[in-house]
Amino acid sequence: MAPQESIESSSFSGDKKAVFTVSDEEKASPSATEPVYDGDQYLGQAPTEEELNTLRKVAGPVSGSGYWLCTVEFAERASYYGCTWVFQNFIQYPLPPGGNGAGASAPGSEKPAGALGQGLQVSSALTLLFKFLAYCIPIFGGWLADTRLGRYKTICIGVVICGVSHIIMVVGAIPSILQAGHGMAPFVVSLMILALGAGIFKPNISPTVMEQVTFKHPYIKTLKSGERVIVHPETTIQRLTLTFYALINVGAFFGLATSYAAKRVGYWLAFLLPGIIYFLMPIILALVYKKTIKTPPQGNILGDTLRVIKLAVQQNGFRKFGSEAYFDSVKPSELARKGIASYKGKPISWNDGFVDDVRRTLVACQIFLFYPIYYLNNGGIGSITNSQAGSMTTKGAPNDLVSNFNPLTIIIASPILNYGLYPLLRKHRIEFGPIKRITLGFVLAALSCVVGALLQWRVYETSPCGYHATECDIGNGVSPLSVWAQIPMYVLQALSELFAVVSGYELSFSRSPKSMRALVVALFLFMNAVSSAISQAVVPALADPHLIWPFVGTAVPGVLLAGVFYWMYRDLDKETFLREDSDSQQEILSEKDKN
Repeated sequence: MAPQESIESSSFSGDKKAVFTVSDEEKASPSATEPVYDGDQYLGQAPTEEELNTLRKVAGPVSGSGYWLCTVEFAERASYYGCTWVFQNFIQYPLPPGGNGAGASAPGSEKPAGALGQGLQVSSALTLLFKFLAYCIPIFGGWLADTRLGRYKTICIGVVICGVSHIIMVVGAIPSILQAGHGMAPFVVSLMILALGAGIFKPNISPTVMEQVTFKHPYIKTLKSGERVIVHPETTIQRLTLTFYALINVGAFFGLATSYAAKRVGYWLAFLLPGIIYFLMPIILALVYKKTIKTPPQGNILGDTLRVIKLAVQQNGFRKFGSEAYFDSVKPSELARKGIASYKGKPISWNDGFVDDVRRTLVACQIFLFYPIYYLNNGGIGSITNSQAGSMTTKGAPNDLVSNFNPLTIIIASPILNYGLYPLLRKHRIEFGPIKRITLGFVLAALSCVVGALLQWRVYETSPCGYHATECDIGNGVSPLSVWAQIPMYVLQALSELFAVVSGYELSFSRSPKSMRALVVALFLFMNAVSSAISQAVVPALADPHLIWPFVGTAVPGVLLAGVFYWMYRDLDKETFLREDSDSQQEILSEKDKN
């Protein structure tokens, strides 16, 4: 531990002199050529500035449980998306005429599977409410893990809650219940419980996965070929996060099975299959328990965070809020030079590194504010893409089948990026940092909505009902335009996620202190809830003949905001990706306050 010195000085509140303890040095990256350690294990020498600019960067080791935890996320997402993929049809359309009474369509029918018959607006409202809750509750889940229970225990609680939801959902889809018109109540109950369980689980799994990368600083390694390379934590976390996200979408691809199960057999099977996959999770969690690196709850440091922000505003106003110089004025070392050692009569309990963490976290949260518009582009508002597919020719395929090209594209493209494009860019020393990747993702999502607008226009032009195509009963009731024409839209959405969402996960981890990672991930996920709230507000407008404009209304601001975003944050790609945690020193200071 770094040596400490005591400084006597006056406080903000005018109280008597207080003793403030400050370390002589922060935990910083090792200087060039100094040894780099992971705990007590020697890894190699730190690279020089020249080596950082000339040597190739490669991924480093990951704890053995890291990839196993990715399979936990696969099982959870397979169950989650396997169910949610068929929610819209289940709510929107009635039991198909000539079907088997379980929600399946009659053989050869163009009619989609359905059960509750509540229409497009109710379908959009319920699915958006579910999405809003599933991405709003993570704030509670993140706080609970960081301050009270720890992430691993919180994950297990979420698993139990979601398990109860799956059981209720299957029971509510039994044919006799649907035919009696009693399917709505158990479905809504299971929907709310699933949102609660997913909200508790979701913010904790990704930081737990990324914490299996235990080294924090780049170091030199000589390969068997004789090539000297830099093993870099950013490259390692990027590869692990892409793998994590690819397995999310392997799980999401399970929607293909549930779509066909609903169309051919009924919703009881469509909800049962995800439940079977789901109950693999407790087994995997038990197997990797001892090998998993777990972060214990750190106590509530949100108070210190708010005090740092408040003090910075008092010192500087709001001009240049969030800049490095803005927060330098509230670092304890700077306050000590001004003769300040306490705040409101109490010794200052944070250190310089903690102030840096607050600044970096605030910048990440500012970046997250751009994501609601991105999410509106990435999937459209409400159920309009699914409803659009229901107005197109399917040749007997489920109308929600084509949406599976989103996870399929991610599954195919992830290894191409991980082992092809990104290594190629690094080999040629082309920097493609998270800000550039997010910007590209924003543009691709906007382009997907351009494709959606063009398709909706063609549906209107070719439907037997013209610009009232959604619930058309003339002829076969659909446009001759094939549902497979939606594939480019879903491919663009998928590629956008690999750049924008994956990089968002990386920033939420790398720019937050260890004691707040779940909460910061939750704030990132909360942008989905904001997007859903916006969508919910415009649900009444989702009606013929105006379904072209929801696509156009998000695509245009999406492109404009991508340009603004890159201009504002382009310099962040040059910042240190992962700071050494200040939490250990923070704990020392907090313990000193108690004595």
